Amino acid sequence: QVQLVESGGGLVQPGGSLRLSCAASGFTLDYYAIGWFRQAPGKEREGVSCISSSDGSTYYADSVKGRFTISRDNAKNTVYLQMNSLKPEDTAVYYCATAFIATMFPWEYDYWGQGTQVTVSS
Repeated sequence: QVQLVESGGGLVQPGGSLRLSCAASGFTLDYYAIGWFRQAPGKEREGVSCISSSDGSTYYADSVKGRFTISRDNAKNTVYLQMNSLKPEDTAVYYCATAFIATMFPWEYDYWGQGTQVTVSS
């Protein structure tokens, strides 16, 4: 069974850090680009970051550039999103997903995880 499972979300104060994980089962992540997306209440799902399968190229939304870092550990079949200097506007449900090319467009992605809630609040 093909499955993506996100974990690592939670409540954090502004300026804090979280590391999200996206673990795959039933298939190998090596061959896929992985994207992280987020969706806040009443807003559209937006691309946060993605990483290619070929050369590990990474891409970030302007709103998170310099604060978030995406990485992949193919041996663990897992992709991570390290989030530092978190702001209240980062509050959202975060999803990971697979695609054949690294892109920030959610419609290019096929398999999605169930999401993990990130809340940044004092």
